Amino acid sequence: MKQRDQWTSKIGFILAAAGSAIGLGAIWKFPYMAGTNGGSVFVLLFILNTVLIGLPILLGEFVIGRRGQADAVTSLKKLAPKKQWFWMGWIGLAASFILLSFYSVVGGWILSYLVRSFTFELGSANHVELFNSIIANPLEVLVAQGAFMLLTILIVQGGVNDGIERASKWMMPLLFIFFIVLAIRSLTLEGAMEGVRFLFVPDWSYLKGSTFLLALGQAFFSLSVGVTAMMTYASYLSKEERLGQSAMNVAILNIVISILAGLVIFPAVFALGHSPMEGPGLVFVVLPAIFNQIPFGGLFMVIFFILLLFATLTSAIAMLEIVVSTGIREKYEYRKKASWIFGLLIFLIGIPSALSFGPLSDVKVFGGTIFDFADILTSRIAMPIGALLVSIFVGFVLTKAQTDEELGMQPLLHNSWKFLVKYIAPLAIVVIFLAWIFE
Repeated sequence: MKQRDQWTSKIGFILAAAGSAIGLGAIWKFPYMAGTNGGSVFVLLFILNTVLIGLPILLGEFVIGRRGQADAVTSLKKLAPKKQWFWMGWIGLAASFILLSFYSVVGGWILSYLVRSFTFELGSANHVELFNSIIANPLEVLVAQGAFMLLTILIVQGGVNDGIERASKWMMPLLFIFFIVLAIRSLTLEGAMEGVRFLFVPDWSYLKGSTFLLALGQAFFSLSVGVTAMMTYASYLSKEERLGQSAMNVAILNIVISILAGLVIFPAVFALGHSPMEGPGLVFVVLPAIFNQIPFGGLFMVIFFILLLFATLTSAIAMLEIVVSTGIREKYEYRKKASWIFGLLIFLIGIPSALSFGPLSDVKVFGGTIFDFADILTSRIAMPIGALLVSIFVGFVLTKAQTDEELGMQPLLHNSWKFLVKYIAPLAIVVIFLAWIFE
């Protein structure tokens, strides 16, 4: 029988976990969420939620995953036998299905832009009109979504070492370097400082329950917590690695890349006369406009969309890995077949989201498109509930001896983390959630 894979190095695990966390969460979603929710106030709440709630829960998922050394459902059964906690793994599986179904749609948009960047069509285009025409074209969005899922399947079927780790080791450093270059160029545009002020000078009128919940959802979305992704990744980690340090590195990388994405986007938004409230199309509208302002912009555009595709894939493969790992349980010889079956199912489930800006644009669910509903269902509902369950499980079901064995922290640090994950995180999630409902 084929044995369970393990990460070959600590840096491989951190880059894969960070890649899962960063992906579209930091580069696509963070700028448009910040843009439509007051900029700096959202950024501040996002950082606080990441550090005080997201990071402790991320570490909790690491503890469960490595201690269980299996998929989320099996790990929870091992750690809490004869109890019903294994349902948390199935909830994560369902959330990952929905999440990847609409996430793959955005991955398809990126592929469409990448193809156009190769033919230099983006240089002279009206970027608002181009984006709207792409997402409204049913044939293009479905073909692009299918191609993106195909790439995801091909990586996941290769397993942890040959697929996920190998891809992440060179994708993430390249993306980070390129974003620094873009941020420098964006900050040197005339009028760029208005964007910096938008990002860092608070407008307290946006300090309300819905902003808290959206920032919390963004922290969970960008850290990939609440859907058992980090639980699954940590299950491939050897007992020698220090979980606390790994979790801290992932959280710091996530915040840095998110702020860096903001420094790329918002100075250019104001300098080039765009609105920060552009919504999901913000990256696709603004970044091509930046490239038009720099020498060899067409070449940089090609490189950027290749790297953005890589970053998106690192998140997508984490979501498909959750589904595949849970689906095959410990029958690792079925990985390839399961990757294709589940990948196809996710593609089919994502078709309504893909068509929600075209043929299905008139179909509304609670006032929004099908795409919007899938986003709300995962980032505002499923992920906070999943994170709440993780915090309760780690705080009240696992013993101090069990968590101490996995973490090996100094007593003060261990007790501080335990307090945050046991009391502060669940209380904050419940309060923020209720504030949003009754706002």
